[in-house]
Amino acid sequence: MNPDPPNRIASLHPCWSQDPRARNGRIHLPVAPACNLQCRFCLRVFNAGEERPGVSRGILPVAEVPAVIGRALELCPEITVAGIAGPGDTLASPHALEAFSLVHRHFPGLIKCLSTNGLLLQQRLPELIAAGVGTVTVTVNGVRPETVSAVVASIRLGGVRFSGPEGAQLLVRRQLAGIRAAVAAGIPVKVNMVLIPGVNDQEVDATARAVAQAGASLINLLPLLPQGGFAHLAPPTCAGLHSARQAARRYLPVFQHCQHCRADAVGIPGGTDFAGTIYGGLDSPGETFSHG
Repeated sequence: MNPDPPNRIASLHPCWSQDPRARNGRIHLPVAPACNLQCRFCLRVFNAGEERPGVSRGILPVAEVPAVIGRALELCPEITVAGIAGPGDTLASPHALEAFSLVHRHFPGLIKCLSTNGLLLQQRLPELIAAGVGTVTVTVNGVRPETVSAVVASIRLGGVRFSGPEGAQLLVRRQLAGIRAAVAAGIPVKVNMVLIPGVNDQEVDATARAVAQAGASLINLLPLLPQGGFAHLAPPTCAGLHSARQAARRYLPVFQHCQHCRADAVGIPGGTDFAGTIYGGLDSPGETFSHG
């Protein structure tokens, strides 16, 4: 049974609350060092300056997780969520689930939130349940193979690299199966979709419908940050974002106050960030990143 019932999640998790004035905090534990997808919008680096997903000061050793959370709670007692959102995919290596097991043991009152691309969600669901994971966010950027292959250059599964529509079809099938399995196990699922004008912005309706049918509870449309393979593209306009949210809202509640948080964010979203104090001494492995 999920230790975090829906009403507790809605009231204590800043990334699930519909109230932008909520004053609950989160700590992101940057323990995930690798990814099994190569997405064209993604540029994962290690630094202290950029405010966006996929960035952290370094990789936190799993053994240091309890001490780090203890220090963070002293600085920000409002923290109610321990999340892992990178800098790689949380299920591409064992680090995230090992970290959550430590959180579950030492801080059972914290909501444990995992973000993933969903490729391995169904496969590793028993481990999520054992580690006390309370919420899952899955990034789904389309449902048509042609669209998804335009966003995801390649995936790696079982030591084999897939690309093109074949790889995209495999990814979408596993994402939807993972969402269904997590929801059936009592873990609520939020879906993130990166809104990319000219690439997947005409597929919001179909994507929202598909993930809602799979059992997702909430959807978050993140405007593209032009970088990596999509550095030449413009982000969606305010009107475009509004239109996309209206399309998604036909099927699911829409989360609208996302802060594009770093993988090592600490504190109340939009408030003081304590990551420099908590992770300031973290060793950076450099400007390289493993994609499997």
